[in-house]
Amino acid sequence: MRQRGDAWELRVYLGRDPVTDKQRYATRTVRAGKRAAQRALATMVTEAERGLVVRTNSTVGELLEAWFDQAVRDFSPKTVKETRGFIDRNLLPEIGDVPLTKLKASDLDRFYRQLQTSGGAGGRALSPATVRRIHGILRRALTQGVKWGWIGVNPAAATTPPRVPQKEIKPPSGSELAGVLKRAEETSPELACFLMLAAATGARRSELVALRWHDVDVAAGIVRIERGVVNGPDGLVEKDTKTHAARRVALDSRTVGLVRAHRELMAERADRCGTALDVGSFVFSNAADGSEPWYPDSVSRGFKRLCAAEGLTGVRLHDLRHFVATQLLSAGVDVRTVAGRLGHRNAATTLNVYAHFLEDSDRAAADIMGGLISGDTHDGHDR
Repeated sequence: MRQRGDAWELRVYLGRDPVTDKQRYATRTVRAGKRAAQRALATMVTEAERGLVVRTNSTVGELLEAWFDQAVRDFSPKTVKETRGFIDRNLLPEIGDVPLTKLKASDLDRFYRQLQTSGGAGGRALSPATVRRIHGILRRALTQGVKWGWIGVNPAAATTPPRVPQKEIKPPSGSELAGVLKRAEETSPELACFLMLAAATGARRSELVALRWHDVDVAAGIVRIERGVVNGPDGLVEKDTKTHAARRVALDSRTVGLVRAHRELMAERADRCGTALDVGSFVFSNAADGSEPWYPDSVSRGFKRLCAAEGLTGVRLHDLRHFVATQLLSAGVDVRTVAGRLGHRNAATTLNVYAHFLEDSDRAAADIMGGLISGDTHDGHDR
């Protein structure tokens, strides 16, 4: 602490910059009496000792890049592509040059509001869910910055990102789905087989695209789901399932028949092209030998065209998964079995997502208990 005219210059040693290895100091000018300057200096020392002061001259962008280089090893190919996109499109252009010493929670809240009004391509608004994802990336990077000693506290932890309203699940009805499947069988048998598998198993799009013929046991009526295909930074990539666990799902006789017919169709196509399928060929492939899988987005576009032809709006391919879950739960199938078919890690996930659709079963349970208590239900013995 040293006096400069009518002010006091305060200076606290922070150690070496963890990025540049240069010595760092926190400085402050106080225009007050000596005792006030001493109290301010004591506060600065305490903050420095507790690690509450930024210890590097690095920017938000430099931290984001360093964090991404480390975190990418644990990401799925799809997450790598999406995260890189949010960093390049939204974070680096807007706050990448901001020094970590200047980053405040209030500035981030202002940034989130700006994203909601004009943060998308062409100045369009971004949805609350997208802004929350961007916030999540930034918060994780800043958390790593705290662990590395680049910053003392994570300003993103004190922000208020937008709340994401829970969307009402509206799966297609059985008759609507039957119409779409019938049209698919007439116009695109291959896509019809895919959609039938989706509607029968509740499997994710990526999981069905990744199926190979050795995963399908037609005789036993079972399909093994062990991996997924996603669009990564450099094209299609095979990976584990979302929960990193394989599962076996039973098929009904109609679906088995469609799969068997699809296998014959693919074998005939391969033969006409002078090649052959083997057990490692993809079930759904545009290549004659089944060596390459369908692009996941192409399947979604094909389904969307079928829905448009049927006059259905607002129905997504993912809604077939909701259709399976809601129909099974409404039919009284136990939650654990439904969770197993969907590939949820545990039944609690299924309950959280589809609790609303258990109301019918709950009402039936109430009626049963009411009958037992009132004595209306008898088991053949006098009470």
